[in-house]
Amino acid sequence: MDTGLEHKFCRLGGDDVSVDGMVIEGYASLFGQTDQGGDIVKKGAYGGSLKKLMRAGRSVKMLWQHDPAQPIGVWDELREDDKGLYVKGRLLESVEKGREAAALIGAGAIEGLSIGYRTKRAAKTAQGKRILTELELWEVSLVTFPMLPSARVAAKSDDWGDDLMQEVVAALDGARQEMARS
Repeated sequence: MDTGLEHKFCRLGGDDVSVDGMVIEGYASLFGQTDQGGDIVKKGAYGGSLKKLMRAGRSVKMLWQHDPAQPIGVWDELREDDKGLYVKGRLLESVEKGREAAALIGAGAIEGLSIGYRTKRAAKTAQGKRILTELELWEVSLVTFPMLPSARVAAKSDDWGDDLMQEVVAALDGARQEMARS
């Protein structure tokens, strides 16, 4: 489903994004870094959008792979600081995709966070890069391939329960077998 949103990615791991159980926190976007699309987000680009969402009583959605039909958790905190767009939220254990996301992060199969946004204001540099100065933030997704390689989620396999991991592996094996029969 094409939502018309642009996307930016931050790789999981390192100092940018960490995972503890079902809690994810870190940076979904980093200021001043050139992503694979040649864009650079400037400090303050999200401020207006975050204030507007708060005034309207709405929230930024936590999605699976930018799919609006697959919410997998909730973002409890979003804010700008000197480094970038900080997020903290929870994968929902009661949602099948939330449990799958936790297992995939634990196994190292999911590499990052990506934001879904609309550009409100931007400028081009002489080198052809786009400087993003005002963005309308819609969602932050867990994704396989990010646009900003330096943004990562960190997880250790022992962060996830063995029972949960076995349940997810069995579900994925079953789905693979079913697809092979089709």
